[in-house]
Amino acid sequence: MSRLWARVAGLFRSKSFIGADKTGNKYFSRMEEIDGLVKEKRWVVFRREEDPTSVPVEWICWLNGQRKRAPTPEELAELEARRERVKLNVARLKKEEEERKAREGTGRKITSIGKVEGPDLTSFVRHFPADSKGDKPEEASEEADQSRSKEHEPESVTAEPPEPKTTEPSGSGSSFRPGTWQPPS
Repeated sequence: MSRLWARVAGLFRSKSFIGADKTGNKYFSRMEEIDGLVKEKRWVVFRREEDPTSVPVEWICWLNGQRKRAPTPEELAELEARRERVKLNVARLKKEEEERKAREGTGRKITSIGKVEGPDLTSFVRHFPADSKGDKPEEASEEADQSRSKEHEPESVTAEPPEPKTTEPSGSGSSFRPGTWQPPS
């Protein structure tokens, strides 16, 4: 019953106005006793509709207890100016990058609507040795096509006795059978 009374009394206690941000949101705090511990409760009263995205990062940190002191108006003004400088620098760098690409002509050319030219792989392919099965690329691709077609042909099925289940993995390569090994129990 005393907890309930303490909560009701806490509603009528004075709350401390801590500050406001540039959008008009107001921040408050109050000391509250919870289970014998005195803790500071912090909250925000929104100016218009409750929009958590309108709360600046500095105030979010204060509300979550990551900051002990609330941000000062001078600190907020300094951080806002820094954010503006960063935005201007980003815009300037994007413009310089576009100008550099225009000068060098390194931008990809559009060959047809919605498609972009693929990467040039000739320098990448030079790093690999020639295929040992064929001297010419056409021969190698023909052999690869033949080996692929053999994979899809049905093989003759021979009746093999099922392998006994063991506690150790067995088989490798062509003798490997998925699902035959069971972990020791």
